[in-house]
Amino acid sequence: MKKKSVLVTSFLSLGAAGAFAQATPAPAAPEPAFPLTANINVTTKYKFRGQDQGGVTLGDDGRPRTDWFTPAVQGGFDWSASGFYVGNWNSNIGFTNQGIEMDFYGGYKGEITKDFGFDVGILQYYYPQKDKSVNFDTTELYAALSWTFLTLKYSHTISNDYFGIGKSQSLLGATPKPKGQNTGYIELNANFPLMDKLTLNGHLGYTNLAKDLNHATVDGGEGGTLDVGAKDYTDYKIGLTYDMSAYVGPGTSAAIAYVGANKKGFYGDLNKGQVILTLSKSL
Repeated sequence: MKKKSVLVTSFLSLGAAGAFAQATPAPAAPEPAFPLTANINVTTKYKFRGQDQGGVTLGDDGRPRTDWFTPAVQGGFDWSASGFYVGNWNSNIGFTNQGIEMDFYGGYKGEITKDFGFDVGILQYYYPQKDKSVNFDTTELYAALSWTFLTLKYSHTISNDYFGIGKSQSLLGATPKPKGQNTGYIELNANFPLMDKLTLNGHLGYTNLAKDLNHATVDGGEGGTLDVGAKDYTDYKIGLTYDMSAYVGPGTSAAIAYVGANKKGFYGDLNKGQVILTLSKSL
């Protein structure tokens, strides 16, 4: 007899909320005259692939709860030359003791034709935590194609685990140790100019977890098994960005967006749709 149970609470208690981390590098933009640029933003909530990255607590029913206002300060640096680039992006988070996420990436982007572009690279998610019982560090390869205001991107996990989910399942008793390698994420992004200074932003993504993570089980006693598998899910975003450069200086923008994901029956408030406000500055 196979028993099924939603064990996202156990994942959270073991720190596996790290499986739902970070923002990917911004879509390809024209190469700047000066090869080194910087960016900083302040946001009311940090969601990555539709899931909350901070301020997560457990309610009386054991399900994760989040507040709409869990601010994050984020920013990084990018260097580019002749199509090649390297960069770093950082944010405060809420699921490790140190509460910091650091991302390092590098790649190459260019044009296929006037309206078509491409971008390929590697991205390392790094969490400088003291307690490594669950290691959230994850490495992905990515490739993207862009056409005017649309970008289609695929990211593929090459590290042994995907943000610590497999390790968390192992700590729950899953054997053999589940691996997160070969988890995939596909996304379609749109940034459509509505009028001068105002851009419509849209995003749709799908997380396809490695089969080990989907089908992990532990001994449930009396010859049965308990399902501790994680669920694939779809995330979304719809919003507006307003260019404020003419009022408060070059490279300044303000954005409002509604961001969330499905499978709330499994992930709870982590996937809850919420309004997010962001103020950004590029240097």
